[in-house]
Amino acid sequence: VHSAQALVSSTSFNQVFSAGPQRAFSAGFLRSGKAHFRRGLSSSASMMTPTEKYLFDLNGFIVVRGVLTPAQVAAANAAIDAHQSEFKGRTDDSLRNTAKGTPFAGDGTTPRLDMGGMLGWPAPHCDVFRSILAHPKLVPYFRELVGEGYRMDHLPLLIASEKGAEGFALHGGTIDTSGNYTPYLAYHYSHGRMVNNLLACSVQLVDHPAGSGGFVCVRGSHKANFATPSELINGEDELEGCLYQPETKAGDVVLFSEGTVHGAKAWNMDYQRRLVIYRFAPPTVAYARSYYPAYPSEMTDGMTPEQLAVLEPPYNVRLDRPLVKG
Repeated sequence: VHSAQALVSSTSFNQVFSAGPQRAFSAGFLRSGKAHFRRGLSSSASMMTPTEKYLFDLNGFIVVRGVLTPAQVAAANAAIDAHQSEFKGRTDDSLRNTAKGTPFAGDGTTPRLDMGGMLGWPAPHCDVFRSILAHPKLVPYFRELVGEGYRMDHLPLLIASEKGAEGFALHGGTIDTSGNYTPYLAYHYSHGRMVNNLLACSVQLVDHPAGSGGFVCVRGSHKANFATPSELINGEDELEGCLYQPETKAGDVVLFSEGTVHGAKAWNMDYQRRLVIYRFAPPTVAYARSYYPAYPSEMTDGMTPEQLAVLEPPYNVRLDRPLVKG
């Protein structure tokens, strides 16, 4: 495996990647020079432990502690503060994520806040958000849970909530509400490997202590064979006891299969909830189409080769796809 430094020193490699992911896709077929991308890009990552593999396979999620340092968390929050005016509130009833009067609905009036575009913010505001794409602490999880040649499927979404804001009714799952199999979200284990067709990566930018609200899931539901009951979807009745909220600190990352039924409880803390959620897919799988026809230059300019590799469109690794290696 060649190091990233050795690859970056190749003029042809730099020329290909400086043109953005669409050109990189075409250039991936080059056999001449030093642009044979399949050699891989080093990230100095280690592997998932057997215990971590067991817990993810058992529960459908795992918490990776301390991915971001306190300084990086502070930098991310400062960048968000500088872009406060870009928040969009889900104030219209058609945009709300919960049914009125249900436990997930909060006070019924305070909306969830959303923001996008972080990867295209001017430096240094974009730096922490870009780092997640090929973060040394996350690469071994991405490669183990999604596979070699993993790619970003959804643009990252920043979610914020003030006290009383609604959560999100349960969604996702390998089986939809009609009882149909959903292969584009599915988890399975085959030939010694876990396969997630869509993996969520939720980067926590504030503490989420017990009872705070926020992310909840039904542990083990990535292996369910029946539709989620409607009363559980809305957090009602005795089935509410099936929900689990992992306690997290700012800088932690929750990785979960979109095949795991999940949602969010209403936010109960006096400070604003903040997280950024990314979704990654195997190299030949696509749910979203944000990569088409090409990512805008303001989003890719200044990215590292490793980060750009994760923005490649869906195609097989055997076609000289650039790979982020551990």
